[in-house]
Amino acid sequence: MVKQLSDEDHWRRLDFCLQLQDLMSSDDHFLEKVQFSDEATLHVSGAVNRRNVRIWGSENPRACVEQQRDPPKVNVFCAISSQKVYGPFFFAEETVLGMTYVWLMPQLQNIRTFIFKQDESPAHFHCEVRQYLKTALTGRWIGLASGNDQPLTLWPPRSPDIAPCDFFLLGYFKDRVFVPKLPRDLANLKAWITAAVKNIDAPILTRVWRELEYRIDVCRVTRDAHIEHL
Repeated sequence: MVKQLSDEDHWRRLDFCLQLQDLMSSDDHFLEKVQFSDEATLHVSGAVNRRNVRIWGSENPRACVEQQRDPPKVNVFCAISSQKVYGPFFFAEETVLGMTYVWLMPQLQNIRTFIFKQDESPAHFHCEVRQYLKTALTGRWIGLASGNDQPLTLWPPRSPDIAPCDFFLLGYFKDRVFVPKLPRDLANLKAWITAAVKNIDAPILTRVWRELEYRIDVCRVTRDAHIEHL
């Protein structure tokens, strides 16, 4: 399953990868400074958000899976860098709003030179979020922006294939949480998520960042083709 790219998306993805490679050429440690972030909704029943998990197969299994309607769920936020995983942070609200999201930002600022990347969630485009980024992280964030914002660069839309939270992190801990037996309740689910995130060590992060650099280069070489199957 991939996200359909418009003609405009193609050149935006290519332009982003070229800009990133220029920054990497001028600073050998640039990619190590970037913190990627995202949130996901996990259900006690094991239902997962397909936006964050890609399943590839050679043929259609033609299987039906029954799911409980409106099962208990939790919204979880994580950020990942080449050195560590930040979180998990759990939201009490069922829906992540802009003001709730702003509260998370200071939790991530453990190094003064970090560059923050957020995805294109509507809550992240909230005026309070963009004002905070403009004030606290001027020229040190990547994401959607308006004319008055001051990001380092714009994140290309519909590009989960070059975001570590999408191609690695969220799928990694879902694979380790939703195994028989499934979590009993929300407290059990949160404990399993926390344990899964803590299991991500330095060698894993090193491999993820190598994969990220490789995907950026593949996106450039293939002129912004989808690379989610890698």
